[in-house]
Amino acid sequence: MTIIVAVPDSPEGLLALSTAVEEAKVFHTDLVAVNLALHKIDTAALDPAVPVTVVERHGRHDRDPVEAVLDEVRDRKASRLVVGVKRRSPVGKAVVGSVSQRLLLNSPVPVLAVKVDDE
Repeated sequence: MTIIVAVPDSPEGLLALSTAVEEAKVFHTDLVAVNLALHKIDTAALDPAVPVTVVERHGRHDRDPVEAVLDEVRDRKASRLVVGVKRRSPVGKAVVGSVSQRLLLNSPVPVLAVKVDDE
């Protein structure tokens, strides 16, 4: 069993990463973080009991971010995907697709979607 987490450069990405660490602890499994940001993920503050394998992309032209995540899900035979989501209006959802929304719709495994508090 492997858990994959999509980590964009946003509060939602940080929440998804910390939630995925907790999920990996609960299920006693490995964790793979797909870095969707264009800088390194800082894993120093994460629980050292959960080793995190970080999959880096190589710049803006290194595949569609959704395909990068779904490739890892398939290649590693993951059992769960964790993504961060943000509140969007119905019109915003219809007009502009998001990485998280596309992952929710296209993932071959169950998805745990976490949302940052609006406060």
